[in-house]
Amino acid sequence: MHSHSVEQWTHDHAFLGDKHDENERRTWLVVVLTLVMMVGEIVAGSLFGSMALLADGWHMGTHAAALGIAAFAYRFARRHLGNSHFTFGTGKFGDLAAFASAIILGLIAVEIAYESVLRLFTPVPIVYGEAIAVAALGLCVNLASAWLLRDSHGHHHHGHAHDDHDDHGHDHHHHHHDNNLRAAYVHVIADAATSVLAIAALAVAMYSGWVWADPAVGLIGSAVIASWAFGLIKTSGAVLLDVRADEKLERVIRARMEIGDDRVTDLHLWQVGPGHCAVLLSVVSDQPKQPAVYKRRLAGLKGLSHVTVEVETCPH
Repeated sequence: MHSHSVEQWTHDHAFLGDKHDENERRTWLVVVLTLVMMVGEIVAGSLFGSMALLADGWHMGTHAAALGIAAFAYRFARRHLGNSHFTFGTGKFGDLAAFASAIILGLIAVEIAYESVLRLFTPVPIVYGEAIAVAALGLCVNLASAWLLRDSHGHHHHGHAHDDHDDHGHDHHHHHHDNNLRAAYVHVIADAATSVLAIAALAVAMYSGWVWADPAVGLIGSAVIASWAFGLIKTSGAVLLDVRADEKLERVIRARMEIGDDRVTDLHLWQVGPGHCAVLLSVVSDQPKQPAVYKRRLAGLKGLSHVTVEVETCPH
């Protein structure tokens, strides 16, 4: 079997999400908001001798670091957009940042679980009124941050003019996450959930005297956060490892290419950025056509931003 020809679509490598710039601005706003809150709590805690404020301030610093990773990933991806050093562009920087951010989130979950276990066995005195006020303040900041990132963790919909059998021009949607902004959103939601659980636990402990309520709820919160971190690691890691991007789209590509005696012998489809997929495929045929013919068969499939088609002649 010998190669007949190879052809690749003319394109750039700008594989960033549709809302990259907007999401970058929102993430920087959340970073600034978190840093202001962190500095305010540390200063106030130092002035008024409040351990609760100091502890929450440094805790906010951990989230600020994770959110900063997301913001810098957006900036780096944008600044190096046309850098040929990156073979498939900079669209995956967000997934790399999301993976790192998820690791940090997982470590936060471990830290909360560790502190909760310690407090179950060796309870510490709690100034309930102050602790509830700090948790409420943190909750307000996290809700404001979540509102800024409200459009970030959802799906990006891309219309594909086909159905599963490719017989009609039905609009078909594929979902492509911006994992970087999703990671930032999960961080603020995790912190908000922690604040809500803390307020509830502290209120119960204050009125019932159940000092174990706070660390017990802390363990529940750490388990929830750990599960979110694992999910984020799984989705961002899948992109980094070039796991099959979209099985349904893959089937449609095969259906469009396998006409007559044309057969697809090799097909690789992977994500190179939010809403952007690359496909590399080999077609064999008894009567191979010009590569442009095969290229036109994939026209209209939005999201296929980097397409390479190899055409070969069957040996028999």
